[in-house]
Amino acid sequence: MDLVTIAELRGGMQTLAERYDRMPSATLLGHAGQHVSQVTFLAGEAPAGRVQREMRILQTDAATFMGQLVWDASQRHDHATARSYYAQSVEVARHLRDRTAEGHALLRTCYVALYGANDYREGLELALETARTTRYTSHVLTGLAMLHAAEAHAFLQEGRECERALAGAERHLEQANSSDAAHDLLSPTHFGRLAGSCYLTLGDYRKAQRLLEETAAELQDRRKSRAIVLGNLALSWIREGDLDAGLATFNDAVNELQGTRGGGGMNIVFRAARELRPWRSEPAVQDAQDRLMALMEAA
Repeated sequence: MDLVTIAELRGGMQTLAERYDRMPSATLLGHAGQHVSQVTFLAGEAPAGRVQREMRILQTDAATFMGQLVWDASQRHDHATARSYYAQSVEVARHLRDRTAEGHALLRTCYVALYGANDYREGLELALETARTTRYTSHVLTGLAMLHAAEAHAFLQEGRECERALAGAERHLEQANSSDAAHDLLSPTHFGRLAGSCYLTLGDYRKAQRLLEETAAELQDRRKSRAIVLGNLALSWIREGDLDAGLATFNDAVNELQGTRGGGGMNIVFRAARELRPWRSEPAVQDAQDRLMALMEAA
C-alpha cells in the first residue's frame, strides 16, 4: 500500500459523492458499503507513518459519508446507524488530532439531532461544539456550524440569538478560501438556504421568500438541496395564504425529487402537503397531492 493506492481509493469515494446529488441514496448503498469496508480494512493494515495517517484520514471521511448516505436513504429515519458512523469518524479524527475531520462528523451528527430527532437543544449544542472544534482550523466548517446553530435558535423561537448566529456565520464564510481543508463542503448557496429556512421558521415569510427564491435559482446542479429549498419556499407561500404560488413551487419541488428522492426534500414536501389540507377540495391541490403519492409508489 502506498499514496497512489490512497489516491485511487479517495477518487472512488469522490465519484460516489458526486453521484449522491443526482441519484437516490438507496442505489448507492451497496457500492458505498463495500468501499467503506475496504478502506477500514486497509487502514488497519497500512504501514506506520504518512501512509497510515493518510489512510486513517480517508477512513474518517468514508465513515462520515456513509452515515450521510444511510440517513438519506432511510428518509432521515435511521438515526442510530448514521450516528454510529459519525461516532467512528469522530473517534479516529480525535486520535489523529484532525479537528477538521472531527468537526465535519460532529456537524453531521448535529443534522441528525436537528432534522431527524427534532431535538433542537442537542442540535444547538452539537453545532456550537463543532464551531469550537474548528474555530482555528476551518472557516468553512465554523461558518456552517453557526448557520445550523442559527436554525436551532429559530426552531426554539430565539430570534435575537438566531440573528447573531447568522451574522457570525456570514463573517466566517466570507473569510473562507481555497486553502481551507473543508473547502469542498462550501457552496455559495449555503447562507441563503439556511437563512431562508430560519426566517420561515420565525414567521418572516417575505424575507424567507426573497432568500429562498434567490437560492433556488442558483442550485440548478444540486437537485437534493434544491428540493429542500423549494419545499421551504412552498411552505412560506402556503403559510402566507398564497395558494397559487404555493402550488407552483410545491410541484417544482416534486419534480426535483423524481430522480433523487432525497430524504430532506421528501420530509419538507410532505409537511407542505399536510399544510395544504385546508384547500384539499380544490382540484389543483388534489392533483398536486396525487403527484406526490405517485412519486412514493414509484419508490
